[in-house]
Amino acid sequence: MLRDYMGIITLNEDDSDIRSLTKVRPIGSIPVFGRYRVIDFMLSNMVNSAITNVVLFTMGSSRSLRDHLGTGKPWDLNRKIDGLYIFSHANDRMPITEINLMKSNQESLLRSKKDNVIMAPSYMLCNIDLDAAAAFHESNGADVTIVYKKTNGNKNMFLDCGILNFKADGIRVASIGRNTGVEESISISMEIFIMNKQFCLECVEKAMHHGGFTTVKDYIYANVSRLNVAGYEFLGYLGCINSVSSYFKVSMDVLKEEVMPELFMDKSKIYTKSNDSPPTKYMSNAEVSNSLIANGCIIDGTVKNSILSRGVVVESGAQIIDSVVFARTIIGKDALIKNAILDKAVVVERGKVLVGDPVYPIVIEKGNRLL
Repeated sequence: MLRDYMGIITLNEDDSDIRSLTKVRPIGSIPVFGRYRVIDFMLSNMVNSAITNVVLFTMGSSRSLRDHLGTGKPWDLNRKIDGLYIFSHANDRMPITEINLMKSNQESLLRSKKDNVIMAPSYMLCNIDLDAAAAFHESNGADVTIVYKKTNGNKNMFLDCGILNFKADGIRVASIGRNTGVEESISISMEIFIMNKQFCLECVEKAMHHGGFTTVKDYIYANVSRLNVAGYEFLGYLGCINSVSSYFKVSMDVLKEEVMPELFMDKSKIYTKSNDSPPTKYMSNAEVSNSLIANGCIIDGTVKNSILSRGVVVESGAQIIDSVVFARTIIGKDALIKNAILDKAVVVERGKVLVGDPVYPIVIEKGNRLL
């Protein structure tokens, strides 16, 4: 159990390829798998390892994030000592970057009695045993350990992510490149950094002193040849939500028999904000197969290989196939939705047909009405 560790989650991910879903929310607040948000996974990973002090640094709009997280009660982080802290403002004289946010709010890090830090993004989606990763870090004497995942044939999900290149021992990191989608077998950085808290604060200070760095990740990557950096391999399922295409692939992956048990039926649970709504009602014409249906829905049509969030209405004759539908959306009679992502409160009128590509789905933004 990582009682001497604090968690830091940074929400400065590049959302340029997923803007249709992040105009009103950060990546961490995007609904996923019907009843969860993206950030639930990394936050739950930390809590499952007995981390009781978690700090979030978020850039831009954080209203939906704060509404979802609240006081942190679903994760047992509503505490008098330690608990959950969210920072989104830096010194008025500084631009809002991760480094400046951490510098302006470093008192929260200094005040914590924890001596070590696990720093991670929200958009790397997995169910990971951080205890094992921390034990590896403590045993190898590195300045910082980076968790990575070896991938083979799944390169496009991790476009523009960091690639770890190792020294002869297979543990020490020699250099860090960028995934351009050319190589098939690569070691993807999950951007989970395990380090001493004092080392983390020194990285912030040196990054500000030298300039040109906006994140701790950038500073570590640029100085990997000078630092003692180790890599810890994660063997489980990893999804990366940094584009519409990758979000759709992760959503379809969870419907596979081998992925669902690993993410949700392992001994490490994924926690989220509860919603007291009634069970889903299946009408006489309902036909559902291989789908995730959240509570509060009314189904009177066909749903195949799809994910429906809370309160979705599917009227008679409507078909939803290979799609993701966010909360409070209404699918009218005889409509066809295939290879699509429908954001919250979308209304699809009777007989409307929306068919996207299996790799590049159609996205209908929040609140739109399709006549």
